[in-house]
Amino acid sequence: MKIIFAGTPDFAVPTLQMLIDSEHQVCAVYTQPDRPAGRGRKLKPGPVKQLAQAAGIPVHQPETLKTDRDLLQLRSFDADLMVVVAYGIILPQSVLETPKLGCINVHGSLLPRWRGAAPIHRALLAGDRETGITIMQVVKKLDAGDMLHKEVCEITAQDTSGDLHDRLAALGAIGLQKVLVQLEQGAVVAEKQDENLVTYAEKLQKSEAQLDWNQSAIELDRKVRGLNPWPVAQTSYQGKALRIWKAEVIDGEAGLPAGTVSCHDKQVDVATGDGWLRLLEVQLPGGKRMDVQAFMNAHAVDGVRLGQ
Repeated sequence: MKIIFAGTPDFAVPTLQMLIDSEHQVCAVYTQPDRPAGRGRKLKPGPVKQLAQAAGIPVHQPETLKTDRDLLQLRSFDADLMVVVAYGIILPQSVLETPKLGCINVHGSLLPRWRGAAPIHRALLAGDRETGITIMQVVKKLDAGDMLHKEVCEITAQDTSGDLHDRLAALGAIGLQKVLVQLEQGAVVAEKQDENLVTYAEKLQKSEAQLDWNQSAIELDRKVRGLNPWPVAQTSYQGKALRIWKAEVIDGEAGLPAGTVSCHDKQVDVATGDGWLRLLEVQLPGGKRMDVQAFMNAHAVDGVRLGQ
């Protein structure tokens, strides 16, 4: 098949690589315009663009796909299918109708749970036991198209959003490969989403990073893992923002005001609204990530109350 690929970040790279390595022809790649990055704020191409250029595939970066010129260019490829993975630009109906077999999307959740911008993070924050990817038809309504295939992924007690991101990115390529075979054989079975089961994964905000020690240790642990690697959970320590990269839940009643630190056996435990949260890896402003023993060697934290 002749395939147009539309995607931008790292999450889309394994799927594009799979298509490049397959018997199909990727006739064009659409990706978002280069964005400023780094201290110099120089324009930097996204991961999908870099891979496409390395593979010699024509790259297109329109701000939108709403102009007649954009539509004419898209039609000129005479594509059988358009594959969309974290593209970040809404596709107009005219684009959805252009490829012979329409447009399909690789989404990072088990739809209809977690439609929207941050499905991986929201699954972790909510304490879901499993997630996965869904290959679906693209329609105008956000992530509401018929489902063509799912791949399930267990969420472990140690998983961060970064861990899940990488596993789901790889699963997306595996799932799409299966769907492409079904499409060629005319064997795809589309399943409608149950609107009664829909949940929405709102975009992450930096303001969500602040920990509330009145919450339970279980909730706080989910937050630490769900906000790693961005925006990273944090709390106030002596007037500074202390970022918490890794932590774990410790059984037992705290018996101290929420946010109070108790140090023993080279461990740093923080009292919460229910139970203890043990800090494992932290970072102060301007410093590097460090394990908690290195932090204890440089700071007297026993009895300190975080979040004040």
